Amino acid sequence: MKKIKSILLSIFLLVVSVIFTLGIFILINVIQEMLFVPDDFLMWTFKYPASLGIFIYQVYLTLGVFYIFRKKFRSIYREFRPRNSFINKNRKSNIRLFIAINVMLFYMIISSVTVITENRIIDYSFLHPQGQVFDYDNIIKINTGVYGRNSLIPLKQSKGEFFYILELKNGQKVHLNRVGGTKDDEHDFFVIRRIDDKLVNRGTLKVSSMENFELTTKDLDKIYTDKIQDILQNTN
Repeated sequence: MKKIKSILLSIFLLVVSVIFTLGIFILINVIQEMLFVPDDFLMWTFKYPASLGIFIYQVYLTLGVFYIFRKKFRSIYREFRPRNSFINKNRKSNIRLFIAINVMLFYMIISSVTVITENRIIDYSFLHPQGQVFDYDNIIKINTGVYGRNSLIPLKQSKGEFFYILELKNGQKVHLNRVGGTKDDEHDFFVIRRIDDKLVNRGTLKVSSMENFELTTKDLDKIYTDKIQDILQNTN
C-alpha cells in the first residue's frame, strides 16, 4: 500500500511540475508580447532553440518539488552530495553565479522573438534587444512544405508539420510556423496565407513542395489543410 501511495505521489508531483512549467510558459509569452510586440503586428514567433530553455525550468521545478515533498529524494541527494567539495566551500559565490546564469538564460528566452508586420520584420535577440528591422525587400527566398520525418534534435521538427521559412539577405531564417501569437488570435495558417500572397505578388522567390502534404490530413481539420494547400500551391 505504501508503494502505491509513493507512486501516486510521484505522479502527482510530476503533474504539478508540468502545470507550473505551463504557467511559466504563459508568463513568458505575456512578457514577450508586452515588451516586443507592437500594435501593428500580424504575428510573432518564438525562436528555436531558445524556446527550449523553458524545459530547464521544468527540470528545476521537478527537482525542487521532489526535494520538498519527498523525504526519500532528500535522503538520496544528501547521500550522494559531494562533501568538502569546491561547490560546498564556495557556496555563496556559486549561488551568485547560478543566479547570474539564470538571469541571462531568462533574458535570452524572453528576447528570442521575431515580429512580422504588414511591411517589415523586427528580429530581437540576446545581442539585439532593441531589434533589427528588415523590410520585405530583405526577404530573398521562401521555403515551404511539410516535414516528412521527425528530427533527431528535440522539438526541431515533427513528421507532418507544416513549415514556412523566410530567408533574409543576411542569411538569417525566420520560421513563421514557430508561432508565439497572432493579431486577434487568428489561426496562424490564415495569417501566413496573407503574408504569402503579399510576398508572392512582390515576386519573392518561393520554393514550395506538396510532398508529404497528405501527412497533415491525419491531425488537422480540412479547413486548415485546405489553407496549407493554398499556401503550397500559391507560386510565382
